[in-house]
Amino acid sequence: MPTLPVAPVALDPDDPYARAAQTFPSLNPEMAARVARFGSDEAVPAGALLFERGQRGVDFFLILSGAVEIFETDVCGKPNVITVHTEREFTGEMDLFNDRQVLASARAKEESRVARVKRADFRRLVTSEPDIGEIIMRAFILRRVGLIRHSHAIALVGPGHGADTLRIRGFMTRNGYPHWVLNTEADPAAAGFLECFHLSQDQLPVLILPGGVLLKNPSNAALAEALGLVETLDEQLTYDIAVVGAGPAGLAAAVYAASEGLTTLVLESIAPGGQAGTSSKIENYLGFPTGISGQALAGRAQSQAQKFGARLAIARSVTGIDCSSHPYRLQLDGVQQVKARSVVIASGARYRKLDLPDYEKYEGHGIHYAATAMEAQLCGGEEVAVVGAGNSAGQAAVFLSRAVRHVHMIVRAGGLAATMSDYLVQRIASSPRISVHANSEVTELGGEPALKEVAWTNRRSGERTLKPIGNLFVMIGAEPNTEWLAGCLALDPKGFVRTGRDESGEALDSPFATTKQGIFAIGDVRAGSVKRVASSVGEGAVVVASVHQFLNPVPQIA
Repeated sequence: MPTLPVAPVALDPDDPYARAAQTFPSLNPEMAARVARFGSDEAVPAGALLFERGQRGVDFFLILSGAVEIFETDVCGKPNVITVHTEREFTGEMDLFNDRQVLASARAKEESRVARVKRADFRRLVTSEPDIGEIIMRAFILRRVGLIRHSHAIALVGPGHGADTLRIRGFMTRNGYPHWVLNTEADPAAAGFLECFHLSQDQLPVLILPGGVLLKNPSNAALAEALGLVETLDEQLTYDIAVVGAGPAGLAAAVYAASEGLTTLVLESIAPGGQAGTSSKIENYLGFPTGISGQALAGRAQSQAQKFGARLAIARSVTGIDCSSHPYRLQLDGVQQVKARSVVIASGARYRKLDLPDYEKYEGHGIHYAATAMEAQLCGGEEVAVVGAGNSAGQAAVFLSRAVRHVHMIVRAGGLAATMSDYLVQRIASSPRISVHANSEVTELGGEPALKEVAWTNRRSGERTLKPIGNLFVMIGAEPNTEWLAGCLALDPKGFVRTGRDESGEALDSPFATTKQGIFAIGDVRAGSVKRVASSVGEGAVVVASVHQFLNPVPQIA
């Protein structure tokens, strides 16, 4: 049997497991008494399971006496104890705020007494006891981070540079799902794993689930289903608001709508965060003077939305909308539909592709649309190229320059100042590891089977430059994700959603209103939007007032 990687004994200071007082807090007696009032007192014999990995909708438990072990089963079938909760400590992590499969199991280590708090009562507890809710929320977030760092329950085995390995790894990382990666290109333990699980190279990548269950190169949809990320949606229920897209705009709308009592559903095809979720660091977002990664920002916003009761349906693509009658019907992958009295379009935009021969051949084999820690690991010590002159391209270049030998920025314009924030322009200009090639465009890609060479040409001088580059980061312009609207409402010539005026040009009640009453558009998908994270968040917050006005609810409290 192969040997699993072992976490180092000395924990980093920022590791949640080194912050036990916050990650596994003990409530004071008065708080514990308040929590107990929301539940029922139960005696649990030694060895009894309170819940098991893979179950949905599990309850919250406060330990009154005795001890409860939290454990996971690794890919080899071995149970590993994560922590032991004792008197006045509590179970759970972020999946208590949704209906996904839980990631760990709990059993009584000895004869114990617990206060069992049912799921609905747990939500009441968090909202009606804010001081306790704050402790629980912080602990749940830290516990998820701890699982991401240390869990051995699921292994992704495959070539580190393989397109499908990167796809699966990216999907799981962006959805905050704990896993560890065995790179068959570099890890000496790989041969043992392949032999143990009777795998050949042509079957990779493979996900190995607890107990040795194999998923051979699953699609994102199949992966989400197998991991329990897909939640069952009730087709008979009519939501007050359906938000299409979980980028900054969509998540902000979800937070404000749910916190104001609207039944809220967010539909997202891949993972929370949108384009912003792939940003290595956002440094000009208000309130984060040292910056924050797009994924971290999205994770916090997702937690907020779920705390207030919003439903987030991940890996659920909206493929169409029936706006001929009310309530509106949103068509999801397959045959399922959901109904909503109002719809907020926050489906965002995607980076455009370069018009080059063999471009599609290298997508996933050297061409990237995000620059996160995962991509930085792939090209450490190498030369890379970044195409684009906006903030996303600038953030990528600065971030990558810390790990790679050199970053070449390929810019069609004469410089960066007109399209990029000044702090990034100055940082790029002062970095010896970044070169800006103005008035240039990528003209050739080469290599087998993956990208090995990139050539660019100066549009003024005609000078051609060829470099041995195996990783190209493309961040140019944007195309709106509006194909699913299929003539439901007015779009501009580039496909962005028109807002604020009706078909005749008359002003509408809201700057986010579309030409179809009760459907609104916010963020990057909206024609004329600023294309900044902060403005998208602002639009998501403000649009909820327009939704209230359309739904004619009770008056809002300021």
